[in-house]
Amino acid sequence: MNIVETTLPGVKIIEPKVFGDQRGWFTETYNESIFKEAGINIRFVQDNHSFSATKGTLRGLHYQFNPKAQTKLVRCTKGSIFDVAVDIRKGSPTFGRWFGLEMTAENNKQLLIPKGFAHGFMTLTDDVEVQYKVDELYAPECDRGIIWNDPMIGIEWPIELYPVLSAKDEKAPLLADADNNFIYGD
Repeated sequence: MNIVETTLPGVKIIEPKVFGDQRGWFTETYNESIFKEAGINIRFVQDNHSFSATKGTLRGLHYQFNPKAQTKLVRCTKGSIFDVAVDIRKGSPTFGRWFGLEMTAENNKQLLIPKGFAHGFMTLTDDVEVQYKVDELYAPECDRGIIWNDPMIGIEWPIELYPVLSAKDEKAPLLADADNNFIYGD
């Protein structure tokens, strides 16, 4: 398993090794020992699985604030997505900056997104499945979002059409107005 740092400290690309032969392939998507060896001490408590039928579907930017903040380990298991993490920790040197990565069922890349970051993804194909582990259970009272096209963040989404959004994501606030209790260094 290869663990790669990104331009946002704490956000990591996880590249599992894939072993293949005439039968198909096998990959280990998570190994607690390897993560701990790399300084990633996370206890995952919930697995989530989403399906998006249409290319250009955008889910996000989502996060749960404290005390129910979540670290996520995200992977695309069918189709292709552009996955994004945004630093929303007040006082952070990278506050408001984003990192994006194309993840596909074929490239097996995963993105580790720590607490204090918003997360979203856009589907690049039809019939997309995304699975992710989280280290805190879903808590609707702490569930928040930021509008996907906030000009302060300036995410360069790869599809120029207006995305397919949920009613909740359509009405999400700007980062400057978002309910956010993350402080850099806490």
